[in-house]
Amino acid sequence: MRRLARPFHIIRTDLRAYLMSNLFVYGLLLAGIAVGTLFPDANAARVAYLTESGSLDDVSLLLDNVWLLAVEIMANNLIVASLLVIVLPSLILPFAGIALFAISLVDVGIILAPVDESAAMILLPHSVLLVIEMQAYVLLIFGVFLLGRAWLRPKSVGASTRRRGYVLGLQRLGWIALPAIALHIIGAIYEAIETVHFIPALLGS
Repeated sequence: MRRLARPFHIIRTDLRAYLMSNLFVYGLLLAGIAVGTLFPDANAARVAYLTESGSLDDVSLLLDNVWLLAVEIMANNLIVASLLVIVLPSLILPFAGIALFAISLVDVGIILAPVDESAAMILLPHSVLLVIEMQAYVLLIFGVFLLGRAWLRPKSVGASTRRRGYVLGLQRLGWIALPAIALHIIGAIYEAIETVHFIPALLGS
């Protein structure tokens, strides 16, 4: 039980940084939604690119199987967005993943903008997913922030060298990653069910 409580202890210890991570993630997402709503052409351009580039082809092939779709979504969220965009760059350059993910957040917001009635209807069930999924990213952003701070300011974690600070920061990131992975699993299952069942029912298709 003490191990399960470890991530929450880390959050309580650095509550201000965790709250700022929330503000960063949800703020940029809402900013992207605002941009897409105010400038519908930006939304149309991004949606058209996703369609023409074949980025959605894998999803369309799995619409008959909720569980395979959930695995596909989870793999994309865990491996691409979480590992390759947020975590790995931050292991090489402090806070690099935060900057890279900021671009993705605004882009996602633009794509999700409620530019018409259908988009607005889809956003209703999707808002639940955004709370779950984005909270996973909040935790990872928080984790790589702790890593970067411990790396650059080792005394913040009681370390005497930057190498030791890096190791301690990496440990904190590892603990924080555990609830993030759990949220990604929950979010992937919800998104698969939403895509296969909720959205078609909402749109009457």
